Amino acid sequence: MRPVLQAVVLVGHGGVPKDCPQDLVTKLKRLEAQRRAARRPPSQEEIELDTTIRRWPRTAETDPYLFGLQAVATHLQSQLNGVLFGIAFNEFCAPTLAESVRALIDQGATDVIVTTTMFTPGGSHSEIEIPDILAQLRPLYPHVSIRYAWPFDLNLVASTLAEQIRRFSISS
Repeated sequence: MRPVLQAVVLVGHGGVPKDCPQDLVTKLKRLEAQRRAARRPPSQEEIELDTTIRRWPRTAETDPYLFGLQAVATHLQSQLNGVLFGIAFNEFCAPTLAESVRALIDQGATDVIVTTTMFTPGGSHSEIEIPDILAQLRPLYPHVSIRYAWPFDLNLVASTLAEQIRRFSISS
């Protein structure tokens, strides 16, 4: 029996870099909408556009979201006792969730926990897309436990928000 090697993937939404041409994003969103309406797999054109946008060169000025998620990831990773760690994005940015999970498994991970920065219920990324991607990955890696740390305890989310409010409160 292989020893358990735990890994964590932090999934963020992803943002379009400020210098990426808007017409690329508009065209990608149109193709995605057409595909979903027709319930068919992505076209080669959609795949190429998605890859172009995800791989667009980024700096802290052109994509502050990427650098913000990386900062959160650094703080989170430091609290997880040396587990393998990766980040992923739902859209517009690389790596994808599938790429990140695959990279961790290639490093020997046998237990992957996926979590997201999207805390509230009702979002299509957190409630539909991430579970769908994980459902597609599990049969590819039957020797690996792939779990999704969802939903969030809303009392804990509210406590975190209350603490943040207290940091900025006049009465503190």
